[in-house]
Amino acid sequence: MESSRPQRRFVITGGNSGLGLETARKLAAASPWNTVILACRDMRKGAEAQRAITEATGNSRALVMHLDLSSLDSVREFSAQLQGPIDALVCNAGIASGPTETADGYDTVFETNHLGHFLLVSLLADRMSADGRVLSVSSDMHRPPGPKLRWPGADALARPPLSSAVRRQRYSYSKLCNLYFSYELSRRLRETESGVVAVAFNPGLMTDTNFATMPRAVAFVMQRVFASRLGNLESSSRALADLASTVDGALLDGHYFDRTASAPTRSSALSYSVPNARDLWQVSERLVESSVRPRD
Repeated sequence: MESSRPQRRFVITGGNSGLGLETARKLAAASPWNTVILACRDMRKGAEAQRAITEATGNSRALVMHLDLSSLDSVREFSAQLQGPIDALVCNAGIASGPTETADGYDTVFETNHLGHFLLVSLLADRMSADGRVLSVSSDMHRPPGPKLRWPGADALARPPLSSAVRRQRYSYSKLCNLYFSYELSRRLRETESGVVAVAFNPGLMTDTNFATMPRAVAFVMQRVFASRLGNLESSSRALADLASTVDGALLDGHYFDRTASAPTRSSALSYSVPNARDLWQVSERLVESSVRPRD
């Protein structure tokens, strides 16, 4: 009977394209009993991804749910609608856009790449399985070429000044936030003796995904200039799927994996600042609490 078979449930934000879609496809293909929930902003694209996964793998347990990480209300609605335990939560969705502000009043890149995921993990924490995993997809752009980043404080990232390096480097700071969040989450989980683990992953710069869509000539130059930072969609999605499912969780907790699941590596020196991570956590708690609106 179905109930006697191993069943695992995975939630992937931004699961309708690129790294999220390929990771979802691999997790669905690993077992017909795996449930893969695609948390997507665009439901039409999500439905297309769902059909593609089912056709490619024969797994009919791929599901689509609406989630817009640039809206904290949407995050709350998603959490309220999601049922059942979660074995792995893959915080994959991310954007790199011009300076805009969300309806909540925060920088769009900061809220989408960090704050929405922060709230999502907080709301789903009690639904993680005993040995669950929270994976944060960061980037080696947390350590961008050129001048080193300096931590400006989380409030400055949530509402960046009109004229400052913070505003120009919003994506890099959001990827640094992913690491601060993952490392601080790991510390807090250990303090409570939870079996849930937190791990960060860098897929590399992938010119073969729609996140990094660029003209062929530009892609060629990027491949030459950033050769050491390039990733491959097939190998990076395989590594992320393995981190979500097969690698021993005890080997993952509090670590950063760079385009592979075989061994962790070191992120930037700045990313290991505990005071900065705690500043981000405390400010994030305040921002999501202040965004709660009374219901009619």
